[in-house]
Amino acid sequence: MKANRAYELRVNRAGHGPAALNPDRVDSIEVLEIDSGELALFWDLAPHHTGRMARALRADLAQLEAPDFLAKWSRWQAE
Repeated sequence: MKANRAYELRVNRAGHGPAALNPDRVDSIEVLEIDSGELALFWDLAPHHTGRMARALRADLAQLEAPDFLAKWSRWQAE
């Protein structure tokens, strides 16, 4: 099963304005299991990294199988 059928990506921006106006802003990215609704992966990121990482996650969600996606990205999960 493709990863985009097993997981949902949520990007939470800490503010509505430009990140440059709030240098302490921290955005978050969550990967949730669709069946259970539980959190599978989570990252807190600086705003300038959020967009790039979200694009990479979306690309892998569309291309990889669910176990391969989780194996690849779990090593980058924040602890």
